[in-house]
Amino acid sequence: MTLDPDTSAKITGYRPRNAPPGWETVADQVRVTVAASAPWVGYRIERLLHAVGRLAIWCHGHGLPADPEVWLRHETIDAFVLAGCADLAPRTAQTYRSWLRQVRAALTWAQHGESTPVALSAPSERTAPYTPVELARLRGWATHLRGQTRSDALALIALAAGCGLTSAELAAVRGSHVRVLDDGTVIVAAPGTTRLIVARAAFEHDLAVAADTALTGGDRYLFRPGRTAAYAKNLVASWTWTHRPTGALPPLSARRLRAGWIVELLSARIDLTVVAAAAGLAPSALARYSHFVPPLDTRTATELLRGR
Repeated sequence: MTLDPDTSAKITGYRPRNAPPGWETVADQVRVTVAASAPWVGYRIERLLHAVGRLAIWCHGHGLPADPEVWLRHETIDAFVLAGCADLAPRTAQTYRSWLRQVRAALTWAQHGESTPVALSAPSERTAPYTPVELARLRGWATHLRGQTRSDALALIALAAGCGLTSAELAAVRGSHVRVLDDGTVIVAAPGTTRLIVARAAFEHDLAVAADTALTGGDRYLFRPGRTAAYAKNLVASWTWTHRPTGALPPLSARRLRAGWIVELLSARIDLTVVAAAAGLAPSALARYSHFVPPLDTRTATELLRGR
C-alpha cells in the first residue's frame, strides 16, 4: 500500500527530541518499520514513530541488534515496558505496549499477505490486585469469622497474598510443607514445585499458626483440611463463593491475592528475574502487571541511579 505524501514526509523527516547518539544507528530501521506497518495500524503516525523509536533506542542501549524482528518480539516489548518505561505513568506504558504489539501484528499480517488483524483485548480487572485498604479489610473480615471458616480464610489469604501461590498450589500445602526458621522467616515447599517460596513478613504469623494447627491434626491441609479429595477444579472458587464478605468488601479471589503479591514485589523494585522465579513465571509474563506498579518519585529514582 502506498502512503500519502504527508505521511511519507513525516516518516522520512522524523527525529526524536534530544536524540541520543545511538539514534542514527537505528533511525532507518525505525522509519522502515513504521512505514511498513502504518497502513494496518489505526494510530497517528507521530505516535508510532515515537513508540518504535523509543523501543529501538532502548534495544540499542542494551546491545541488541538494529533489527525490527528482534525489537518486536513479545519478550523484548515486555522487557522494554517494564524496564524502559519506568519514567512513564503506568497507563501510558501499557499504551506503548499495545501500540508496539499492533505494529508487530501488522508486520506479521503484511508479510504473509493476509488481511488486517482483528484487535483483541482482555479486561485488566481480571487480575487487578486488591488495594492495600481492601486487603487490610479482607484480613480484618477473616479474623472475625468463626471456627474452621476463620482458619480457611486466613490460610487462603496468607498463601496467596503472602506467598503468591496459585489456587492449585495453595490447596496442596500441608503443615509439613511449612518451615519456620529461627529468625521467623517462613519457607513454604509447595508440592509440585521446586522454586523458593518465602512468605512476606506480614503473613508469617498466620502461616506459622496455620501450619502448627495442621500438624496437630496429623499433617492436614492448611486450607479446607476436612476434604477427602486432594484437589478439585472449583475447590477454592466454591469456598469463596459460599463465604462472600459482607458490606462493601469485594469478593475474595486467589487470583487477585496473587496479583497483589506480584505487584508488591515489583513495586519494591526487586529484580525481575527473582520475582519471576518466585512466581513460577517467565520474566516477560510480568509485563501484564506493570501498569499496576506505581512510578518512582524523583528522589527515590535519583538515589537508585546514584547507587546509594
